[in-house]
Amino acid sequence: MEEEKQFLCGVVEGFYGRPWSMDQRKVLFQWMQLWGLNTYLYGPKDDLKHRLLWREVYSPEEEAQLRTLIAEAQSRGLRFVYSLSPGQDIVFSSSCDLALLKRKLKQVSDLGCQAFAILFDDIDHSMCQADSEAFTSFAHAQVTVTNEIYRFLGEPPVFLFCPTEYCGSLCSPSVSKSPYLQTVGEDLLHNITVIWTGSKVISRKLSLDSLAELESVLQRPPLIWDNLHANDYDTRRLFLGPFKGRDPQLRNHLRGLLLNPNCEFEANYIPLHTLGSWHRAEKDYVKDDECEYCPERALTAALHDWMEELNQPLQAGRQSTRAEHRASVSSSRTKTSDRSDCPATFRATHPVAKLPVFPLNSSSPPSSPPMGKAEREGREGEKKRPHQSSQQLPGSRSEAPAGGGRAQQAPGRGLCGGKGLLSEAQVRLLVGLHYLPHEHGPSAQKLLQDLTWLKSNCHLVGANSKKTQPQKVDEWRGRASRFLSLCEDIAQLHCSVVGGANRAVLYDLYPYVWDLRNTALVAKAFICWLDGRVLNDGSNLASWRNCFHWCGKSTGAELLGVDSEPWVFKGGVSGEVQMLLPVGSSSELFTHPPPLFPTSRLYNIRPYHSKDKVELYRMVRQLHLRTQGGQESTMAHPDVIGDRCLGPCLALSPEYSFILEDELGICGCVLGILDVRSFAKRCQASWIPAMRDKYPPKGSSTHSNTQDLVKLMEEDQGEYPDSLLYHFPSQLRLDALPELVDVSVGRTLLTALLTALKANGSQGVFCEVQPTDHQRLEFLTKLGFLEILRGEARSREGVVLGRLL
Repeated sequence: MEEEKQFLCGVVEGFYGRPWSMDQRKVLFQWMQLWGLNTYLYGPKDDLKHRLLWREVYSPEEEAQLRTLIAEAQSRGLRFVYSLSPGQDIVFSSSCDLALLKRKLKQVSDLGCQAFAILFDDIDHSMCQADSEAFTSFAHAQVTVTNEIYRFLGEPPVFLFCPTEYCGSLCSPSVSKSPYLQTVGEDLLHNITVIWTGSKVISRKLSLDSLAELESVLQRPPLIWDNLHANDYDTRRLFLGPFKGRDPQLRNHLRGLLLNPNCEFEANYIPLHTLGSWHRAEKDYVKDDECEYCPERALTAALHDWMEELNQPLQAGRQSTRAEHRASVSSSRTKTSDRSDCPATFRATHPVAKLPVFPLNSSSPPSSPPMGKAEREGREGEKKRPHQSSQQLPGSRSEAPAGGGRAQQAPGRGLCGGKGLLSEAQVRLLVGLHYLPHEHGPSAQKLLQDLTWLKSNCHLVGANSKKTQPQKVDEWRGRASRFLSLCEDIAQLHCSVVGGANRAVLYDLYPYVWDLRNTALVAKAFICWLDGRVLNDGSNLASWRNCFHWCGKSTGAELLGVDSEPWVFKGGVSGEVQMLLPVGSSSELFTHPPPLFPTSRLYNIRPYHSKDKVELYRMVRQLHLRTQGGQESTMAHPDVIGDRCLGPCLALSPEYSFILEDELGICGCVLGILDVRSFAKRCQASWIPAMRDKYPPKGSSTHSNTQDLVKLMEEDQGEYPDSLLYHFPSQLRLDALPELVDVSVGRTLLTALLTALKANGSQGVFCEVQPTDHQRLEFLTKLGFLEILRGEARSREGVVLGRLL
C-alpha cells in the first residue's frame, strides 16, 4: 500500500536517439538518490529490443547486465520501471503475440524488476482486419491486452499505460469528448496508471483545470511524462534551464511526474537537480512557508553544484574509475596540459565496441580515432606558421600587442588550450543560451534583442545615408559594441568548453556550443560590416527591407505563440540569429556536422582594414609557394602574387572583403565583388594603369618574369557572358591556410560575405575554381554552389560555380 501511495518522481529515458551507456545510468542513479528522486523508467526508443524487436528475449549476457542495472537502482532506493513498446506491429488479437509479450516481461520480472509500463505512443491508429473483427475500437484492443498483462504479472503496485492519445492536442475531438480516452477510463483496470504529457507533446505549463478535466475522463490521476527538456526533435537545441511551469501543488492531482530529458546525458545536471528541488518543495512547504519552489533559486543552487562537476577530469561516457579520477586530479596539479599534445579529445579509457542490439550493454559514446598523419601535420603546421603581426579583434576588451608576429598572443586571450576551469559567468552564459523550449535565458534574449534592433536601425550608419543625428549614430554603435562583446563571450565559451578538463561534458555539449559559436561569428562580422558599408533604400541594388521586414518585429519564440510545439521553429537561439541574417533561409550554410577534432583556437571574422594588406599578400604568396613545391619563385617583386590574386578587390571593392584570424593573426580571407560588370570597368580605368606603372615593360629594372603580369591581370578580368551575370552578378574568392583544424570556419567566413552581398541586393554569386581542385569543388558544392560554366566557354581553364542568394 505504501508503494501505491508514493508519488513517483524521477527520470524516463524515453527519447529517440542513442541510448545512455551503463556507466551513465549508474551516475544517473547516484544523482537521483542525492536529489531525492525515486523512479527511473527504461524506455529508449532506439533500443531495438524495447521497440522494433520487442518480441525477442534478452541473451544471457544482456540478462546479466539488466539484472545489474535493476539491482543498482534498487540499492539506491529507486524504483526501476521496465517499459515495452509493442504498438508498431503487434496484432492484439493474436494469441502468439500475447504469449511473446508475456514471455518478454516475465523474463524481466525474473531479473528482479517489480514495476512495468506498456507504451502505445507514436503509432498508427489503424488496426488490421483480424483486430477489427475482434475489438470494437483501437482503445478497446489496447486496454484488453494491457489488462491481461497486468493480471499475468500479478498486479504489480506500479504499472503504467501510455495511450496513443497521450496529450490534449492529440485527442479527437477534445480531451473531454474523446471516445478513445473514455474507453481507457472505463475499461482499464483502476490500479493501472495512465501516462500523459499535458496539453501538448511539450507543454509549456501544466494547469490544475486541465488535469482535473483529464482525471474526470480517466477516472484516476495521471502520471506526467514530462518532455520539457526533451531535445530529440531538433539537433540544434539543448535545454539546460531549470524545471519550470509546474506548480508543486499539482502533485496532489497526479500519480507522479517523470522527466524525459536531453539525449545528451551531461546536459541533464541542472534539469534533474531542479526537478529534485521541485519534488522536495511540496514536502518542505508543509513545514516551512519559505520553502515554496522558485525556479530561479533552484537554478542558482544547481549551478553552484554543477560548477564542481564541470571541472572534474572525467572521460567521455564517464568511464573513469575513482582511482583514475584521483590520478587525473593529481596529474593536473603537477603539470599543465597542452591541448596540442592531446591527439584524441574524446579518448575514452576503454575501447568502444560497436553498438549492440541491446544498448544496456553499450559502453561510452564513441571516442575519436587515433590522430592520423594529416591531422598531426595540420596541428604541427598551426604551431609553425610564420610570424605575422596580430590585429586586435573588434569589440575585444584586451589590447593587441603593439608589434610582433603570429606566435604572440593578446594578454588574457591566449590559446585556450589548457585544461582550464569554466567560470560561473561562463556557465550562466551557457545556460542562458540553451534555456528552455518556450523561453530564452537572459543572455539569449539580449543577443536577439540587440541584433534585431541593430538590423532595424542600420540606416543610421549606412554607406549612403543622409545626415544622421550624432547621438543616434552613437546609440547604434554603443549597442553594436555590446552585441560584439557578447559574441566574443560566446567564442570564448567555446574555447573554454573545448579546453576544459571534463571530456564527458565536452562530448555532449560541444556540437551545440560549436554551432552557436559559428553563428555568432557570422552575426558579429555582419554587424561590424553594417557600419558604413550597408546601402540604404535609395540604392537600386539594396534590398535590405525586403530581406528583413518580416523578422524585425518578433523573435522566433514570439512567432510560435504559446500553443505551438517548439519544433515548428527549429534551431533555438542559433536558428533565430540565423533567420535575422539576410541568408538565414539557406540552411546548408549553417547546419553541418562539427569537426571530428575540436580545436580550442579563438577565431574571429571581421571586415577588411587597409592595414591587413601586407599580411594578406604574405599569406597568398605562401600559398603560391606551396603549389610550386616550396621553391622560391623567380619573380623578384614580393607583391606580384598579391597584386594579381587580391589587389583589384582590395583596391576597388574593400567593403566586401572579410578576414579570418586567430590568436596568431590572419589565417584566411574572402573577397567579394558586388557588381562584376561595373567592377571590370573600374579595373580597366584605374587598376590596370596603376599596375603598368608598378611593373614597367621590358628594358626596365623589373625582373623579366614580371613583365607579363599586366597581361595576365587583363586576362583575369576577361568578360563573362551576360547569361551568367544576369543571374549571378557578384563574384567571390576564398583563401585560407591549409593548417586550419576546424575547417568549418572557412564555411563561416564565406557565409559572412554572402550575408553582406545579399544585404546590399545581390541575387547571386559565382566563383571560378580549377577543375583539378577537387577539395574546393566539393566544399563549394556542399554550400549550394552548382556548376554553371566550363572554362572553355570563355577560352580559359576553370569551372565557374554559382549559387542564388
